Amino acid sequence: MTDDATTERGPFPGGQSLPEDVGEVRSALVEWYEADHRSFPWRETTDPYEILVSEIMSQQTQLSRVETAWGAFLDRWPSTEALATADRSAVVSFWSDHSLGYNNRARYLHEAAQQVEDEYDGEFPTRPDELQELQGVGPYTGNAVASFAFNTGNAVVDTNVKRVLYRMFDVEDDDSQFEAAAAALMPDGESRVWNNAIMELGGVACEKTPSCDAAGCPWREWCHAYGTGDFTAPDVPTQPSFEGSRRQFRGRVIRVLGEHDELELDELGPRIRVDYAPEGKHGREWLRDLLGDLADDDLVEIDEGSTTPTVSLQS
Repeated sequence: MTDDATTERGPFPGGQSLPEDVGEVRSALVEWYEADHRSFPWRETTDPYEILVSEIMSQQTQLSRVETAWGAFLDRWPSTEALATADRSAVVSFWSDHSLGYNNRARYLHEAAQQVEDEYDGEFPTRPDELQELQGVGPYTGNAVASFAFNTGNAVVDTNVKRVLYRMFDVEDDDSQFEAAAAALMPDGESRVWNNAIMELGGVACEKTPSCDAAGCPWREWCHAYGTGDFTAPDVPTQPSFEGSRRQFRGRVIRVLGEHDELELDELGPRIRVDYAPEGKHGREWLRDLLGDLADDDLVEIDEGSTTPTVSLQS
């Protein structure tokens, strides 16, 4: 990548400016990334479906777990056409079996595939705002797919990028300022390599505990934090504990129902928690509340029947 605008300056909202040698800053990062970066299979493709699957799976899920699940998912449903015609309960069960977080994401991904097939004749839209029309695709995911599949995205701003900009340019901890700084820094028409590179920088060099020298950070000579020794960073929201959480029990319900056509409430309860007691604190009332949430999300069906209610996965 070449950029000879060595005197370019672009003010950020808080008054900070791009360095005068912005072209050198940009080139240093891209050269660092292209010389050596973590290898993930979704970085080796420009297929929008494969990238969308990786982005949905990666939401608050360890990348090591995503790698295994991503390949298995695509082996089973290699295209939007295959996924769109799949049984939803099979997709949700896969999601739960691979501990990929909220099962709603599986449902949204299934519905997004149906949209691509039914509304876009099997062809993905290419712009971030168009991609956001797909079920479950928000601004970040739409922009990521546009960037990595089509090179038509805007500057990505995730937790890693915020940390980089905060330390590098002393950008105030404010979303609008982070977005403006990221947009001003990204070279036009380079969203694919640029967004990969700056996220990689935040992931391997400018981590919560930075490893500037060990990772060979290419921005040390311009970095405000490196120069001052102040490596504070914006607060990062922490994920609530999974163990014993409502998310955990929702996942167990999906896994158990994936193994059975249907179960009565008092058959299901002991299979998802050992302390289940029909009339106890974690009994039928608790289970019905949990199942109500899943039913609202179109993940399970509750058949009240004539005697004992039964539960099954939504087909």
